[in-house]
Amino acid sequence: MIKIIRAEYIDGHRIKLYFSDHTMADVDFSYLLSKDTSLTNALKDKCYFKDFFLELGALCWKNGLSFSPTSLYKKAKESGKLRESEEAA
Repeated sequence: MIKIIRAEYIDGHRIKLYFSDHTMADVDFSYLLSKDTSLTNALKDKCYFKDFFLELGALCWKNGLSFSPTSLYKKAKESGKLRESEEAA
């Protein structure tokens, strides 16, 4: 089962995710800003966006918004953004 083991803010609405299989991906969450929901509207505030955390391998925010590691991994792989982590090299 894949997990996110580390996440680092890059810039804008991008986060670098490190997965448990020694891969990583830069994920751009700016697409969420066009969604008008109580969970995604909070991410428009950059300070709030940067205040993410990991819980049980998932990417989360304090308002309850979370992304499963499997869905983020799959999305990164399908978009060609998944690559071997520098730490594994």
